[in-house]
Amino acid sequence: MDTPVHVEQSDGVQIITINRPEVRNAINTETAVAVAAALDELDARDDLVAGVITGAGKTFCTGMDLKAFLAGERPSVEGRGFAGITEKSPAKPLVAAVEGHAVAGGFEIVLACDLIVASETAVFGLPEVKRGLLAGGGGLLRLPRRVPHQLAVEWCLTGEYFSAQTAYEAKLLNRLVPEGQALTEAIALAKTIAKNGPLALRATKQIIAQARDWSNEEEFERMREIYEPVRSSADAKEGALAFKEKREPVWQGR
Repeated sequence: MDTPVHVEQSDGVQIITINRPEVRNAINTETAVAVAAALDELDARDDLVAGVITGAGKTFCTGMDLKAFLAGERPSVEGRGFAGITEKSPAKPLVAAVEGHAVAGGFEIVLACDLIVASETAVFGLPEVKRGLLAGGGGLLRLPRRVPHQLAVEWCLTGEYFSAQTAYEAKLLNRLVPEGQALTEAIALAKTIAKNGPLALRATKQIIAQARDWSNEEEFERMREIYEPVRSSADAKEGALAFKEKREPVWQGR
């Protein structure tokens, strides 16, 4: 892999690898653009249902490439944010596979994903306050939604790192696996997801993401707006027919 981001496909899953191990997979502009392009491809291709993002070598990502930043680069993509992901994740489910450090902007990439698989030796943290900065890539917004409030406040204000075991106990992780197994487990999880109806998956993710902004009075009506087109789709009929005929469904994405 000689590109800053390596992309491959397997059984309906797009596997995106940040490939800058020599700088602990720190993000420069070229890398951010490549991640955004891979996510655009994930959403655009009908044969892809879910994605996995990981880092090459023994580190997930340590955030922004400071040398590139000092040279005048801004490792963001218009409309998608830092690393091409933090302001807009894909419409399809995305799993983070974490080995080693996922800190600063690297942790914000993880938090932009729907599910997280990490090895027992993974390390997380938002150390920006230690440098007089803020975690402006979504960490301050997403972390309090993913773990108990007091833990999020402590981690954000101290800037201290915390272990994968602590993250797992805080219910931040979906899977905690032995060192070196995060990607394998994340791909397996993504492939399990990818067996399901693609329209239903996208709509499910959309409802989960948007529902926090809906009032009690409007939530069911807003949900129906997303749900009804899926319910009347060819895929919904195929799912029922496959169940009746005791076979695997053949999804068409329509």
